[in-house]
Amino acid sequence: MDTDFPRPSGVQLQRAAAFPSATLHEAMGRKGALPSAIKPVVPSMRICGPAVTVVAKPMNNINIHRAIYLARPGDVLVVDVGGAAGLEGGYFGEIMAHACVARKLGGLVIDGCVRDADLLEEIGFPVFSRGLAIHGTTKEEGGSILAPISLGGAEINPGDVIVGDRDGVVVVPLNGLDAALESSQSREDKEAATIEKLKGGASTIELYGWSPLPKES
Repeated sequence: MDTDFPRPSGVQLQRAAAFPSATLHEAMGRKGALPSAIKPVVPSMRICGPAVTVVAKPMNNINIHRAIYLARPGDVLVVDVGGAAGLEGGYFGEIMAHACVARKLGGLVIDGCVRDADLLEEIGFPVFSRGLAIHGTTKEEGGSILAPISLGGAEINPGDVIVGDRDGVVVVPLNGLDAALESSQSREDKEAATIEKLKGGASTIELYGWSPLPKES
């Protein structure tokens, strides 16, 4: 298996980490948002790094263990658990978090559940999941690592940039990263100017040129 896929530069990642997930999503034409149910286990957790994609067979987590040791420092594990059939499993917890910290990984995003929430908070490894579940998982073969995946309609390839915060998670395709960063900066600059005008007494209605009353449809 070739694990030497293209990754963003350190400078690109530093720039991406400075933007909220919603800003990147809007700047890309409202694309790239992962399912809204995926949120940080601890609200203050943030994540930014290249994706290492994983498909776990429902209720099995062997491929997540494998991915931990295929990933490089800073990489983010992005896991598909196979949809509804796998949503009741707790795929990741204290032991795996310690393994990820030892490997200096950047975080975990899973379209499923994890467990050991209090310990994950204590360890401090960034974990974004659909929720918490205590149901254990097994180690049957199946699934894949480093193959393209789709979560909630968002396509994710190894090396794409994953950015997550309290609002949610967005994927920025590597081949469009620079354009997304430039658009995000422009959006942030424009919003900063708008905020200053609001502080000065302007209204959102006038600034955006909307009618002050509803129009008949």
